[in-house]
Amino acid sequence: MHHYTRKDILEMVEEEDVGFIRLQFTDIFGTMKNMAITVGQLKRALDNDCVFDAAAIEGFADCGGDTDLYLYPDLDTLEIFPWRPQQGKVARLICDVYRPDGTPLPCDPRQVLKKVICEAEKMGYTLNVGPECEFFLFHLDDDGLPTTVTHEQGGYFDVAPLDFGENARRDIVLTLEEMGFEIEGSHHEIAPAQHEIDFRFGEALQTADNIMTLKMVVKTIAKRHGLHATFMPKPKADCHGSGMHVNLSLWKDGKNRFQDDADENGLSQEAYYFLGGVLKHMKAITCIANPTVNSYKRFVPGYEAPTYITWSRKAKSPLVRVPARKGERTRLELRSPDSSANPYLTLAVLLAAGLEGINNKIEPPKSVDEDVQRMPEEEIAERGIEALPKNLKEAVCEMEQDDLVKNVLGEKLSAKLIAAYRKAYEEYSTQVTDWELSNYLYRL
Repeated sequence: MHHYTRKDILEMVEEEDVGFIRLQFTDIFGTMKNMAITVGQLKRALDNDCVFDAAAIEGFADCGGDTDLYLYPDLDTLEIFPWRPQQGKVARLICDVYRPDGTPLPCDPRQVLKKVICEAEKMGYTLNVGPECEFFLFHLDDDGLPTTVTHEQGGYFDVAPLDFGENARRDIVLTLEEMGFEIEGSHHEIAPAQHEIDFRFGEALQTADNIMTLKMVVKTIAKRHGLHATFMPKPKADCHGSGMHVNLSLWKDGKNRFQDDADENGLSQEAYYFLGGVLKHMKAITCIANPTVNSYKRFVPGYEAPTYITWSRKAKSPLVRVPARKGERTRLELRSPDSSANPYLTLAVLLAAGLEGINNKIEPPKSVDEDVQRMPEEEIAERGIEALPKNLKEAVCEMEQDDLVKNVLGEKLSAKLIAAYRKAYEEYSTQVTDWELSNYLYRL
């Protein structure tokens, strides 16, 4: 991670012949926004004096009572876009959103995460996160619009010529590395046209910033290859969906506090308590980690996505997997989130739930080392194994009843998200689908 001063920024911009700077921020739904300024306005931006009209940014204008909001650049996030012109280059700064009185905007997702990070720091903890981002590369139609069409039949870890997206994925990785990412691996995923890129774990705020940057880079470079990249969780019904597994570890005094080599699972008591807190609030967290109607099309048996709230070191598809890696690599892998999630809000609620687990010494349920999806329903009920919400409506109801999640987000942001997700589900429920037409139109 860079550590830039104001002087560093001004010198670098001049030396690199930067002409434009994009001041980026993320809205409550996880969509990147930005305002572009010329280099002549950079000093004003560094003085936190760039104002934007938030009236059209849903969730912002009615959160702080002001429509004029300020962008405060995080100097350490300066990056120059490698794909832009070499003269008059384009750089970016990720910003926090503030109100005119100089206080953080409560509904700014980045501020929500920073607030929980501060609570963890008071306890001496730092959350490190390693995401596994999956996406599809589809063809464009003759008008340049996205499709779900692909002519390849590549599968897990396949190579060219079966993997048609190999060149695009390579250029994405090289671009990310130019922007400071440490890419640990990339490969073709299970479904045709599906890919995964993994970058090294880092502190929670940096990782959330990097997830937003990765999505921008993937879409940009894919388009340069004549492809459309989508992080939609389940773009096709008959193949695997795309998730965003997150690997979590809690550090204190430079040591991974989840590690205990003497334990049969390699986990410390703090790790078990953290896990207990996350599992306790998992149904409500699902509303944040899987915030679209489409997210729940991924939670079906047979496609490796979790459907029950279980953890294991041995089972194939638990909600939380304990990887075999020990030492500094000890971690908990949460397998339910997808990339439609706002990464700032997702990590905020996960960290808050884990900290509650530690503070209240919440023990997780016993591990389930069998494949739950193959268990008889009677055994599932007998063992008290609970299911994840089956749709967005169920997830919204769980979030409404969970004080911890609502407190993390704040009253106004919680209400805004609940209303938006409920509206989305209601609109979806009134649609007439192709499945309905093919099953009922001719028969009834």
